[in-house]
Amino acid sequence: MTFANVGTLGVQPGQRDAVVAILTRPNLALTSAGCLLYEVGTNEDQPNTVFITELWESAEAHKSSLQLPSVREAIAEAMPLLSGELGGFQFDISGSPLRDEAQGQGASAH
Repeated sequence: MTFANVGTLGVQPGQRDAVVAILTRPNLALTSAGCLLYEVGTNEDQPNTVFITELWESAEAHKSSLQLPSVREAIAEAMPLLSGELGGFQFDISGSPLRDEAQGQGASAH
């Protein structure tokens, strides 16, 4: 089942673009680890916040990705630029009106 991780990172004043640059560097290891989507964004109304939307093959794939050397290096580089304010949520995807469920990520009962 597809797993979603959607969150916010608070950043130190003036550091938003630096954090975005770190998080948007090409990283093909994420695809190999089971990442289906990794989008980073900003909102001018919240200049000290970075928004991240991730879709993964599973919660386990997401958790395992945190051990990749490239991910650990990016986290270490970004940490001094963060304010410590974190937000977000995680959930299992049940389906979408944009795809045929037979093509993957179908609904399952809990």
